[in-house]
Amino acid sequence: MISALNRLVDLVEEHLAGELDINALAGELGTTEYHLRRMFSSLAGMPLSEYVRRRRMTVATADVIRGEGDLLSIAVRYGYGSTEAFGRAFRAVHGAGPRDVRRDGGPLRTQPRLRIRLTVEGSTPMDTRLVDRPAFRLVGHAARVPLIHHGVNPHIQQHIAALPQEEHLRLKALSGTEPGGLLQVCDDLDPDGTEGSELTYLHGVAVSRDAPAPDDLDAIEVPPGRWAVFRTDGPHPQALQTTWAATATQWFPSNPWRLRPGPSIVAVLDRADDFSTATCELWLPVEPA
Repeated sequence: MISALNRLVDLVEEHLAGELDINALAGELGTTEYHLRRMFSSLAGMPLSEYVRRRRMTVATADVIRGEGDLLSIAVRYGYGSTEAFGRAFRAVHGAGPRDVRRDGGPLRTQPRLRIRLTVEGSTPMDTRLVDRPAFRLVGHAARVPLIHHGVNPHIQQHIAALPQEEHLRLKALSGTEPGGLLQVCDDLDPDGTEGSELTYLHGVAVSRDAPAPDDLDAIEVPPGRWAVFRTDGPHPQALQTTWAATATQWFPSNPWRLRPGPSIVAVLDRADDFSTATCELWLPVEPA
């Protein structure tokens, strides 16, 4: 995986002035575009699309300052169809327009070329199991919410708080298959994992594929497949978010599995009354790498 991501970084450099065919590279490396993008964003701390834009604007700055052609020629050279589109991307990275930088020589915010290395961080074993599951359904109350990487997501918190207590009890009574109990489900997640991008959050339970569900509930159909299940214990949600990040930095680079498209599921096994601490299971859909 580390080798694959560094090849991806090399490909970005080779195609700063053209289209980047991530799917073709993923095929060459024996992985998927979905997994490659998810692992890149988790390890690099930014989406692949953002890294590409920053690198293009870093390299384009030299052409702007040296005055090598008019701004439209430079824009086209780096894959933009107009000076306006190029200017917006340039300003988003540097905080100033290309004409200002050409005149004043700055300000500049350069993006160094990434090099991803495997470091020794696995001294703490991860409590993991692999589970094969037939097709099942997730039923509950769904909402579109923005992705937040750290801390409590207030949009999810508001969504859950809006449900009356008797609704939580009704959902829990519907639970009929593993993962058991009330579940926190994230689906339709942007593969780049861009903070602020929207996802579908469902507060509900798992039922068998053929189990009837009330008409007033939303449903997500989950195909058969294998899941990696990570157990977490400690301050909530920090322990869960730390483990989620560690799956990308430690578990996937060290194991012959990769993410496949599908929902990620958190099952809360036990918690303090105020939810300050919790024991959880994080279910991620995987396939052989």
